[in-house]
Amino acid sequence: MLNIHNLSISFQGEYLFEDITFKLGVGDRIGLIGKNGAGKSTMLRILSKEQEADTGQMAADKNLKIGFLKQDIDFDFGKTVLEESYEAFKDIKDCEAKLEQINAQLAERTDYESDSYNQLMIDLNEIQHQYEILGGYNYQGDTEKILQGLGFKREDFNKLTDTFSGGWRMRIELAKLLLQNNDLLLLDEPTNHLDIESIIWLENFLKNYNGAVVIVSHDKMFLDNVTNRTIEISLGRIYDYNKPYSKFLELRKEIKTQQLAAQKNQEKQIQQTEKLIEKFRAKASKATMAQSLIKKLDRMDRIEVDEDDNSVMTLNFPVSIVPGKVVVELDNVSKNYGNLKVLNAVDLTIPRDTKTAFVGQNGQGKSTLAKIMVGELEHEGQLKIGHNVQIGYFAQNQAEYLDGNKTVLDTMIDAANETNRSKVRDILGSFLFRGEEVEKYVKVLSGGERNRLALAKLLLQPLNVLIMDEPTNHLDIKSKNVLKEALKKFEGTLVLVSHDRDFLQGLTDVVYEFKDQKIKEYFGDIDFYLEQRNIENLREAEKRTVVEVTPKENNKKSYEEQKKLKSLNNKLSNIESKINQLEKDIKNDDIALETNYDETVSDPKFFDIYQAKKNQLEQLMLDWEDIQDTIDKLS
Repeated sequence: MLNIHNLSISFQGEYLFEDITFKLGVGDRIGLIGKNGAGKSTMLRILSKEQEADTGQMAADKNLKIGFLKQDIDFDFGKTVLEESYEAFKDIKDCEAKLEQINAQLAERTDYESDSYNQLMIDLNEIQHQYEILGGYNYQGDTEKILQGLGFKREDFNKLTDTFSGGWRMRIELAKLLLQNNDLLLLDEPTNHLDIESIIWLENFLKNYNGAVVIVSHDKMFLDNVTNRTIEISLGRIYDYNKPYSKFLELRKEIKTQQLAAQKNQEKQIQQTEKLIEKFRAKASKATMAQSLIKKLDRMDRIEVDEDDNSVMTLNFPVSIVPGKVVVELDNVSKNYGNLKVLNAVDLTIPRDTKTAFVGQNGQGKSTLAKIMVGELEHEGQLKIGHNVQIGYFAQNQAEYLDGNKTVLDTMIDAANETNRSKVRDILGSFLFRGEEVEKYVKVLSGGERNRLALAKLLLQPLNVLIMDEPTNHLDIKSKNVLKEALKKFEGTLVLVSHDRDFLQGLTDVVYEFKDQKIKEYFGDIDFYLEQRNIENLREAEKRTVVEVTPKENNKKSYEEQKKLKSLNNKLSNIESKINQLEKDIKNDDIALETNYDETVSDPKFFDIYQAKKNQLEQLMLDWEDIQDTIDKLS
């Protein structure tokens, strides 16, 4: 299908990759991985023939059709969603125009016996035949099916694309590519703007895709579910294995271990040979032997160990000042977009030093509420920001907040103040912008590099509350891990909007699920939330509208037994929630007694309430055991 031979490309005198060779074949579903700035998007542009390599050849099958989904797309406004999607069918639309023209002529003509009228009938028949072969009678249905798979509703079809966000416009572009029956699909971060249902739909579509697919993505689960081959770009070289991402990592580790062992053995042989050479050199009778050994060493293929690019950003969010006990309080907050109600009478209190996750399907109001909290959106209801609260905000579309015509250095200097302007270069260095890289214009940065720059800008402002909306979009896997560790160590208050379970695990202590204009609170981390929902992973949590799981072994039980089990499980979940809440309340009381005894015990009812909580907790634990025993007997 496509052969790449000795391909090289450099940027500002340094090679992104040099003399790389690989082939793409039918059925290949390739995950193209590497750290931010390694050259992944550049490789896609070369494969799509949008950019030329410095050296090397690329040979493709004749009439190879390539579809390319870029991170940043150009969009013509003024068309409806359907009209824009139909742009995928240029040949069909051309046929429709010709058919319309011929039919218009036939309607006006009365010379039915003339040669010209007969020729029109022949042309009509030929174009109708061509129209049928191209799929003209099916393309509208196919378009609607793809759009719905990507999350559009029927009532969206006739809305202008101008009214949709960049993420939704990207879905339209993706729909066009999927409708074109390309031989090769090049997808640059296709999941960044998709909700979980759409990601699952896209996974299934790509698994059954007949052509070849090359995907740049930092979503480990997506890569493992879709790809059958991984190509890593690292330090100008590529590592190519017929394995999905996780198995590729295991294989790379094994190979490197073998290389290190082989290299160690070879070094021993070389040292022994060099000792013999030195020994034989001193004796004239052994000079010939010494020369033979020298030639042997020169001919030896030295074993090389694959290099790893271990450069990662350094990230630490210092807390500015200690805020009040409550940092954000929302009372009866509602938000409409025209006739669409997103949030309805939401109450929310964010205490100091908590780490909170917002989860749920796209369009349920997570980002909306985050924007309300930072004062970006008007709303109904009350928003109260606590005493001494200083909020740092990372938006989902963070790239749009950066000026593409500024350099990396100018972006930081303009955001700095007198006290930290001198630290700008040091901060950039810790985010892997070093040397001449600080003179790059923002518009030429990769998506991950822009996110790193946006994170660096956050460090220039005093903050004690972080509100972050999908901060891992575009970040490579190593950078994700660095960000997670920094947020774990952050001693302030965190509110995090994310779909990424791997990222959320162990990071937050309370979860709010957004659904049907409301929010529901779960005290615990993301795993506790998933247990409460009785599901295995976050994808299912966002996919299901009603979650009722009956174990397979119960399928043969009587209806009454199943009904009783369901009731008991519901009671058990309710008790578990109360236990978690009481444990948290008692822990807060213990901290209050420890840190501020006099003020705490000044309330004469404190110890009575405190003891009542403990008694209630003890009784709930006994109730939990009784119900669990009953469930075990029925199961």
